[in-house]
Amino acid sequence: MPTPRPRPETRADEFRRRSFPGTSVEEWDDWRWQLRNRIKDLAGLERTLVLSDSERAAVVRLGDRLPVGITPYYAALLDAQDPDDPLRKTMVPVLGEFDQSPEEAADPLNEDGHMPVPGLVHRYPDRVLFLVTSFCATYCRYCTRSRLVGTTGEYHFNHEQYQRAIDYIAVNDEIRDVLISGGDPLTMQDGRIEWLLERLRAIPHVEFVRLGTKVPAVLPQRITPELCTMLRRFHPLWLSVHFMHPSELTPEVERACNMLADAGIPLGSQTVLMRDVNDDPDTMKLLMHGLLKMRVRPYYIYQCDPIPGSKHFRAPVQKGVEIIKALRGHTTGYAVPDFVIDAPGGGGKVPIGPETIVGRADGSLLIRNFEGDIYKYPDPLPEEQVR
Repeated sequence: MPTPRPRPETRADEFRRRSFPGTSVEEWDDWRWQLRNRIKDLAGLERTLVLSDSERAAVVRLGDRLPVGITPYYAALLDAQDPDDPLRKTMVPVLGEFDQSPEEAADPLNEDGHMPVPGLVHRYPDRVLFLVTSFCATYCRYCTRSRLVGTTGEYHFNHEQYQRAIDYIAVNDEIRDVLISGGDPLTMQDGRIEWLLERLRAIPHVEFVRLGTKVPAVLPQRITPELCTMLRRFHPLWLSVHFMHPSELTPEVERACNMLADAGIPLGSQTVLMRDVNDDPDTMKLLMHGLLKMRVRPYYIYQCDPIPGSKHFRAPVQKGVEIIKALRGHTTGYAVPDFVIDAPGGGGKVPIGPETIVGRADGSLLIRNFEGDIYKYPDPLPEEQVR
């Protein structure tokens, strides 16, 4: 029998030996160990990072706000010395979180106003958002659902609540698409996920199901052969995976994404545009190219939602337009996501992009290409056709 190949050494291994001495590779690679040992308080942060005054003061003041929660694996990716490290900005609170602007709201997308039963958001005619847990492996400081996630207790919702949502879906036959989110559904045990998928798949008019998750980026150990074997029973099943920066694209993440893709699960990325994190074309291009190499299709770049204390995160919309302009025509189309604003108040996603329709002339549409040149496309209006 051939000798098993040793697991390749990664950046996380050096961090494990330094910050979690005595922890074995087997423990580190166990996703349950990762969740049990999340960094959740000031002592844990100071054991792994040199905190700035703003970071330390913010952690002390958090109170009932979105808590700190960082898996040891993901903490290994943060720069221990530099508070301006892009990933660190997304995970460690600063005092800017306590400055609320008038335009900000706890529920900026009015999800609660589109919730016919607890945990089910029915904003679009043919699809619903099914919230199944308040628990995340890590807590992103810009989280749209910071009013719910982690602040009401870290738990998965109960079967009675699930059943009410499933019953609603079953009697509304216009619903063909269900997005399971939370919290993060992949923090649940395989059996609970399987229970949900079996019941949704039993509804004839539900054509496909999606899972929204950041787990492959922050807890790649969770993507196990057993999970993939179970998920592949429920095709067509899609995963919307949340990535923010090229630094997240590690060997561990590549292995997790490859396992999911090998199970026949299409992967689409969702990225939030954030000031001084990823709001420049070069960073976004590196991220999109890296995702494609891991068989993840760039899907959305979101303008940051105006949750309380998010002003220091929100880049100007024009930055997103410039990024799309820098990608379109300058790289493969597969690497160009849609840039969208999820309209405050519950208006849904609105695509935002560089203007390409310039006007009309002589029965043609005038269009601008990626180099700024104008071209004519024959497209007469009805009144022009009868002349």
